[in-house]
Amino acid sequence: MTPPTRRPRGPRAFALLAAGALTLTGVLTGCAPGSSAPPSSPSAQPSASAVRTDAASLGEVTLTVWDQEVRGGQAAQMEQLNKAFQAKYPNIKLNRVSRSFDDLNTTLRLALSGNEPPDVVEANNGRSSMGAFVKAGQLLPLDAYAEAYGWKQRYPESVLKYSRYSADGKVFGEGNLYGLPQVGEVVGIFYNKAKLKKLGVEPPATWADLESALAAAKAGGEVPLQFGNLDKWPAVHVFGTVQGREVPKDQIGTLAFGKKGASWTSPENVKAAEHLVSWVDKGYFAKGFNGQGYDASWQAFGKGQGVFLIAGTWLLADLDKALGSDLGFMLPPGAAADAAPVATGGTGLPFAVTAKSPHPDAAAAYIDFITNADAMKVLTETGNLPVADTSAQSVKEGPQKDVFTAFGTATEKDGLVPYLDYATPTFADTLGAALQDLLAKKATPQEFLQTLEKDYTAFTESNGG
Repeated sequence: MTPPTRRPRGPRAFALLAAGALTLTGVLTGCAPGSSAPPSSPSAQPSASAVRTDAASLGEVTLTVWDQEVRGGQAAQMEQLNKAFQAKYPNIKLNRVSRSFDDLNTTLRLALSGNEPPDVVEANNGRSSMGAFVKAGQLLPLDAYAEAYGWKQRYPESVLKYSRYSADGKVFGEGNLYGLPQVGEVVGIFYNKAKLKKLGVEPPATWADLESALAAAKAGGEVPLQFGNLDKWPAVHVFGTVQGREVPKDQIGTLAFGKKGASWTSPENVKAAEHLVSWVDKGYFAKGFNGQGYDASWQAFGKGQGVFLIAGTWLLADLDKALGSDLGFMLPPGAAADAAPVATGGTGLPFAVTAKSPHPDAAAAYIDFITNADAMKVLTETGNLPVADTSAQSVKEGPQKDVFTAFGTATEKDGLVPYLDYATPTFADTLGAALQDLLAKKATPQEFLQTLEKDYTAFTESNGG
């Protein structure tokens, strides 16, 4: 659940930021002639030869952009890129509206169904958001722009598939391209090096090492795992991490992409759910975790309250600022030190063009600008994890190097599995609520998984998946 997203995966419970406009300007290079008029129907798209990539020739244009880049490093990169766009393209003004992930999800559906939706939006990749918008014909297929701008050369298919849907919105991971992300994401384990040293514990190399470290932290009077689940979705990342130790990677992928061929009630998933509950029984989580917000949780970790934090790489900039050299990051370890990686992740929320936008060429030019090679450098400089050209970036030793190495390892070794809330249009709510009940001991592991199976089976049977 991207925060990031999904997630943001990323931010899930931030206050609504000022919705005031930022008037920005800019110019792009381009080539092919065409029209900036909207498509004749929501599902139509121009050919590559019909789109215009010379943004300077589009006349005076105002683009309304909705994004959820509200956190420190996320906001910094967006502000810097928008200023650069302003300097290069004075004929295109940006009316930027920044909203938290939750607020964006709440308002975007209504905005897209109106007569004057934003031109560019960050839309959660999942079926409940992007899938539903595609089905309703509210997003513009971007394949022509991908060809014109060379996005298929810039981004591997393993990244682009997270923004692909069939035209009817039924098949996720295949079909037309509906967005382009800026950042890569992987859910791993942040840890406090100073606290581990005080406890006389080395950073865990295996899952058994992690279990031993959690026990040592508890015995030493520390909070072993900082965790806040008031928002419900954070537990998805924690469960996904545990699940990756117990359930084969291909089964997780089948379940998360909402396809037939797997079961939530499998013995492996039961073992994963039981494993998660054992952490509650052992007192590894912060007290009152189901009533603590996500922001409060990771901020507490940044203040030295907790030895480990299972979370996504979108927290890097803020936690690095808070903990500095005491911050470490690793992929979830396996049974052996050399085990193949398995970690939840993929991409941040992709930027999409709305079907009713009167300026699709300008909108696509903007997306190209904030995702090009120079943009990836800006993302690196502001403490973010670029989804493209990651290995080409120069980063210093420390937390950022840890994150870049982890993401590189996970992608190179095909270790990323999708966010679990992708499974069905309603799975984010189903899974989040079910995990709260499981962790509160209001449902057994078997009851928890039966709830998931019911939602998953109903969807796959109706969807033909």
